[in-house]
Amino acid sequence: MPSAPRTAVDKALDLVEAVARASRPPRLTDLAEEVGLHRATAYRVLVDLVRRGWVLRADDRYLPGPAVLQLSSSAARNSLGALARPVLTALSERTGMMVNLQVPEVDRSRVIDVVRPDRLAMISSLNGQALPVHRFAGPLALVAALAPADRAPYLRAAEESGYPLDGPDGLLADIEDAERTGFAVEYGRNEQPVASLARAVVTRPGAPVCALTLVGLGPDFGEARFPGLRERLREATDELTRILMGPAASGVPEDEDDEAAEDSGRTPGRSVSPSRPAPPSPSPSTEGPA
Repeated sequence: MPSAPRTAVDKALDLVEAVARASRPPRLTDLAEEVGLHRATAYRVLVDLVRRGWVLRADDRYLPGPAVLQLSSSAARNSLGALARPVLTALSERTGMMVNLQVPEVDRSRVIDVVRPDRLAMISSLNGQALPVHRFAGPLALVAALAPADRAPYLRAAEESGYPLDGPDGLLADIEDAERTGFAVEYGRNEQPVASLARAVVTRPGAPVCALTLVGLGPDFGEARFPGLRERLREATDELTRILMGPAASGVPEDEDDEAAEDSGRTPGRSVSPSRPAPPSPSPSTEGPA
């Protein structure tokens, strides 16, 4: 399928990213070649980026501009990782488990932060890695929280790897179970004897922001402890949801409410939709994805 044409925003972001990741300040020719733009087109976009402060020009080379540096400073304070870190730390302390934070990408999820207790140092943290839905609980929880129409890339990646989609042990059954319970469970599929339990953070129906995953050894998820772990995870994801949503004024997502406000002439207001509570615990299964 042919790719969609690049918009002006695509071109600008491509150039900003190319400047930011360069090992040394690049020249115009270097940037144009890297992002696949005609030299004259790249120059026109760079002129605007310099004017807006996203890129700084030094003679014939380009560097990240003050706007990028300001954004980086703000991100250090207000990024998802910074906001979620206290929640991850508290959850790890309450459960004795490793806790990771994952965000959805095109057809996988990516681990962006991990809190790991010393007793679980033998378990890989997977920090920074992209995880497929058919092997890990985090991406499974995220995909189960997506609208069905948005799941196709994740399913396709699993199918291309040879993982079955249909049948009682297929990925679709796992997704249905995670959607029904609100939790994704995995017992040793990716790494024996590691088990995990994940729940998505959802601020708008069908659009999960991230997922929190408890990771530990198989015996840590025994029948006696499982309900308590699930409740601690529920509390943590609900807390992170409240942090991300802020004060709620109505049950309609803010951007949709603002669009309606513009149409009606009233003042836009903030609104949100609470995350769905989870029914009782799923039965542990060694076939659940990680």
